[in-house]
Parts: sequence; structure tokens; C-alpha cells
Amino acid sequence: MQTLSRQGLKRTAIHIIILACIAAFATASGGSLHAQTPESFLMQYRIEGRDTVFTDELPPARVYSRLPRQKGREWRRYYRLVHNFSKTYPYALAARHLVHEVDSTIAADNLRRGKREKFINSKQKELFDDFESSMRSLTVSQGALLMKLIDREIGKSSYLIIKDYKNGIAAGFWQGVAKIFGTDLKKPYDPEGEDKPVEELVELWDSGEFEGLYFSLFWKDPPEIEIPSKYR
Repeated sequence: MQTLSRQGLKRTAIHIIILACIAAFATASGGSLHAQTPESFLMQYRIEGRDTVFTDELPPARVYSRLPRQKGREWRRYYRLVHNFSKTYPYALAARHLVHEVDSTIAADNLRRGKREKFINSKQKELFDDFESSMRSLTVSQGALLMKLIDREIGKSSYLIIKDYKNGIAAGFWQGVAKIFGTDLKKPYDPEGEDKPVEELVELWDSGEFEGLYFSLFWKDPPEIEIPSKYR
């Protein structure tokens, strides 16, 4: 039996990343999404004489300064997490956007099985053209984080995504390969436990504070991830 070289193993791991992520992008999950869409609201106001004065509360702003480089295993792990998050979360948001689009199209056009498969296959080809080359630059640890974030945004683990999109045999095979790299495709996103540090970064992203945190740690702006406008 032929054994894989270290480079071959890495290519295999990247294949897992691409397969799971493209499948997530191309599959209408039909499940509930963790992220909530913004709700509309009415501003408060008061009448002063003949004037109407609108009032609102602004959230507190944090000011981040350049932090000296910290040492130690825990800090190295945190630096790596923040950097990997900056490289992967835009893809997870694109996945959430696309799932909404695909679900809406299938529901609005009432696509039957044949037309539905044809529609999703066309989306898959479009997504490979748009994302495969950039995803191949992800590291194994970034790919593992991206699969967690896709689970968060879509509400389905990578294992179930592959099972639904391909079949159970394919999902089992890639789960076995993923185990070689210390990754479990079946493991759900856990915002209150193991993935709490990731959830805190998501909250900073949503509040517009992630860039400040990144700058304070690395003394530069986070990397700009090119996401086509149709996926935003």
C-alpha cells in the first residue's frame, strides 16, 4: 500500500476543507441559522416646544492601543486563533448569505428534484470557480476553524453537509481522513464550551471591534479577504 508523503497528507487535508466548504456553500441546509438578522426598530423622541428631538443610546467605544508582544503558550495560541479567524470568518459569512439565496430560490420557484439538482450543480461550479484557488491557500488549522464557523452560521456540521450533499460513504471516508489530522467533522460548534473564544471573536466582529483588537495584537490591519460582492 502506497503511503502519502507529508505534502501529500497536507493536500488531502486541503481537499477535506474544500469539499466541506464548497458543499456547505452549495447545499441549501433548510436548518435554522445561529446568526440573527438585524431587527427593525423605532427611535425614541421627545417634544421640546415646537421641536421634535430624536434620542438614542450609543454603545460604548473601546480604544485599542498597540500591545507589547506577549509570550507564553496561551498567548501564542490566542494570536494564532485571532489571525486564523480573520482569514476564515468572511468565508463563513459568504456561506450564510448563499444558503439564504439558495433556499429562497428553491422555495420561490418550487424546484422539483431534477431542476433542484441542476440548480445546485450550477452553483457548485460557480463556487469552485470563485473560491477554490483562494481556499487552497488556507492551512489545515484554518480549514478546521472555517468548518466550525460554517457550522455556526448554517447550523450543520461538516459531516452532515458532506453526507447530505454526497452520501454517507463519502462522509465516513472523509471523517476517517480528518481524524488523521486531529479533526472531527461530526463535532458541533460549542459556543459555551470549547469554542467560547471563537464566539467572543464573532461578537467583536459583529460590534465592529475586531479590527481594533487585531491591530492591537499585530500592529497592522487584518488581512483583506476578497469575497465577490454577490456573496455578501
